[in-house]
Amino acid sequence: MTSSTSVAIPAVVDRATFEAEVEALRVREKAHTHEGDSIAVARRRLPMVEMDAGITLTGANGPVTLLDAFEGRSMLMAYYFMWHTGKPAPEQCEGCTWVTSHVCELAYIHSRDVTYATICQGPYEESARYREFMGWQMPWYSAQGSALDALLIGRRVGRMHLVCYLRQGDKVFETYWTTSRGVEVVDNSFRLLDLTVYGRQEPWEESPDGWPQQFGGNKVMRSNGRPIAQWSRIEAGRSDNLRSDPTHKQDQANHAGGCCSAGEHHS
Repeated sequence: MTSSTSVAIPAVVDRATFEAEVEALRVREKAHTHEGDSIAVARRRLPMVEMDAGITLTGANGPVTLLDAFEGRSMLMAYYFMWHTGKPAPEQCEGCTWVTSHVCELAYIHSRDVTYATICQGPYEESARYREFMGWQMPWYSAQGSALDALLIGRRVGRMHLVCYLRQGDKVFETYWTTSRGVEVVDNSFRLLDLTVYGRQEPWEESPDGWPQQFGGNKVMRSNGRPIAQWSRIEAGRSDNLRSDPTHKQDQANHAGGCCSAGEHHS
């Protein structure tokens, strides 16, 4: 969005009035932070449920177990990536692309004895080519069929999930999971936008009259028919061909479809 005098703006006040308003809001922000700390205390005290440590995933070198995915650490955080088998890169999930594009430096997570991994809900080879196109570095696995059903028991397969596990010897336990807006913990872009005067500029936000809110529907995480983060890769000359035949020229026309609607994410 370009700057324009026609766009509504906040009231202009003197410095003293501005600082007083900020400090009044800061009281609420501190309360929000403390409530978040309190919720984290309750999360740490949740019970856990044992998983089958031998559930088979597919990795770069073939079959691996859920236990193997810990990479020797005591905890595993797994993001379950939605996938549309056989679809080209522009039609893959914008929501999961948004989440995964924010996972970069893992050293701090590793220093706490935690492994982060992506488990794609689709075939390995096809999705691994998407990972390569996007330039993601985190461990990447796939799970399909009965394995995926066992991993996401009681939850909807084909939806974004973030799940935490604990390893005790050769036993694996699930300790927490979340979905929809719960996965925003991985993101920093939207959290930063929340600090700006116009916020995320999405229709669900409660904003003053005249505030721009043009990023609704497919525009939340898509631009010109692609998940937003794909464009920098295209501009860098990376191939988004997800097919096994390297000579095949994949159609790169704009696609209007999407899989993670604003309504679902913000529920």
